[in-house]
Amino acid sequence: MSRIGKMPVQIPAGVTVTVNGNNVKVKGPKGELERSFSDLVTIKEEGSEIIVTRNDEETASNAQHGLTRTLIHNMVTGVSEGFSKNLELVGVGYRAALKGKELDLSLGYSHPVIMPAPANIAFEVPDNTHIVVKGISKEQVGQVAAEIRAKRPPEPYKGKGIRYEGEHVRRKLGKAAK
Repeated sequence: MSRIGKMPVQIPAGVTVTVNGNNVKVKGPKGELERSFSDLVTIKEEGSEIIVTRNDEETASNAQHGLTRTLIHNMVTGVSEGFSKNLELVGVGYRAALKGKELDLSLGYSHPVIMPAPANIAFEVPDNTHIVVKGISKEQVGQVAAEIRAKRPPEPYKGKGIRYEGEHVRRKLGKAAK
């Protein structure tokens, strides 16, 4: 059952991709991303597609094949459409505000928590209990959202804290009354 498969990535209009060995540079209307990939796969540009093929049938090559294709797809999607993660603050007095490019969070501590926006990341605060993290790198957007959530993760008794939009927090019962 030996088959060395091809996995194409479609390149939309307005996006240019430069393949130099295993280095891929993607440029689009929202920005530019560059990344190096493993030597276990071969990356070629053919017309309006990027073809990722594995060099052999080893387990590591198989794993790198799908990973490389997905990472390139995320790069193309990021520079053309962008990515975003939505967070919500649940709890009395928990608020978010935007001060310039910094996120100012009131999370029940004795001090405000200030988070500066990293390069290629933008914060939006539609109202004081919702935060939108936007950027062109899916990894970086997810990492920044996770760092914000880690400042006050949801607790299981009252459900207070910062959670992803739509995240279900399993609740625990408190002390049983006698």
